[in-house]
Amino acid sequence: MPHRFYAPALDAEADRWALGGDEARHLSRVLRLGAGAEVRVFNGRGLERAAVVDLITGGEVVLRLGAALPAARELPFPLTLVQALLKGDAMDAVVRDATMLGVTSIQPMSTGRGEVPAASMAKGGRRGRWQRIAVSSAKQCGRAVVPDVREPIALSEALTRAQPGLLVFLTEPSSRAGAGRLGDLTPPRDEAAVFVGPEGGWTEEEIAAAAAAGAHLVTLGERTLRADAAALVALPVLLYAWGVL
Repeated sequence: MPHRFYAPALDAEADRWALGGDEARHLSRVLRLGAGAEVRVFNGRGLERAAVVDLITGGEVVLRLGAALPAARELPFPLTLVQALLKGDAMDAVVRDATMLGVTSIQPMSTGRGEVPAASMAKGGRRGRWQRIAVSSAKQCGRAVVPDVREPIALSEALTRAQPGLLVFLTEPSSRAGAGRLGDLTPPRDEAAVFVGPEGGWTEEEIAAAAAAGAHLVTLGERTLRADAAALVALPVLLYAWGVL
């Protein structure tokens, strides 16, 4: 398959396009592609087009654009992963894998037992890093849609924003809340949000708030999974149960 490059402003009518910045450097210096190389270019919003490298000059690569191409099939409804902030590079893997599994957006979230303050994430420029990881993952898996990685918010705000869609709230096996089975959930009518907690787990108050907001409390069985693994396990189960995997 030809190499794929990200051009967020790409439109369906243009016959030539200039890549700059990281995309141009990756094409010319890392992959060492030259004039005549066949590639693909996509805008992150569903459009993908065939292209041929026409000219490489300075820090810019000029492409000759061809026909629009089919990309990987998207989900029939918007799906947001609401993920509690995780330590170190754990969020990187969550963003990469969630993109690969087809989520529409990724909402980082601060929680009571979370060990990473949202303010420190903002200062460290993590959102920009996660967005670049989402782009890279979309390139690799064939998606022409790049999930929007949002600014971190509190759980209470995340619950409000996710309504009135289907809210799926993953709880630990030891939780005293009456949790159901993930595979028993019916497909959403319009949109869905999956909430995954931090390394330290949810507080009882957070579980109660989710239940009050109308969320479906579910577990992934009797084993306690790492916080960075929960989404990778839950999302495929849900998508398979809903018949969209």
